Amino acid sequence: MKDTFLIALRTTLVTLVVTGLVYPLLVTGAAQILFGRKANGSLVADEHGALVGSALIAQSFVSPAYVHARPSAAGSNGYDAAASSGSNLGPTSKKLEKRVETDIARLRAENPDASGPIPDDLLTTSGSGLDPDLSPAAALWQVPRVARARGLAPERVRAVVEELVEGRTLGFLGERRVNVLLLNLALDRQFGRPSGLPAVRASP
Repeated sequence: MKDTFLIALRTTLVTLVVTGLVYPLLVTGAAQILFGRKANGSLVADEHGALVGSALIAQSFVSPAYVHARPSAAGSNGYDAAASSGSNLGPTSKKLEKRVETDIARLRAENPDASGPIPDDLLTTSGSGLDPDLSPAAALWQVPRVARARGLAPERVRAVVEELVEGRTLGFLGERRVNVLLLNLALDRQFGRPSGLPAVRASP
């Protein structure tokens, strides 16, 4: 009995050390060396070095001079990284129907010069509520409003959007996309921050 207990104890201690200390330290160290920025949350800084958010987590933009992210159901006001979730509303939900109708009216009022139908991702929330990307169509649809708010020709804003379009991962996974935070920072860097407009900054 004693020998069996000692064998079990040694096995437990070795397992704890290997899987609880050695392996996590090796993986963490390798991640820091090979993918330091990603391992630390893909944090994004502005031109002054101040952290303004993560490229992996959406945040709310309300100024007409910025491209707006897709809707969020994460938390009571959306975009809450501590309450990541979808709306869980099905296609027959009256609440969802009312919310989409309200968003359509708001988007049309805010974007009177936008042409064509409203892209789907400006009306639907993601499964996490924190999708940081938009389809190129959704970003380009907002160009007239952003250009007007910044006093620019739409072609200049469109060029920035098109420059930041990311292709499919490995050439075949996912869809083409635009990171909203990186796009808005690029707009500020290239054209300056509009007078009276607060800087892009990290969500609380």
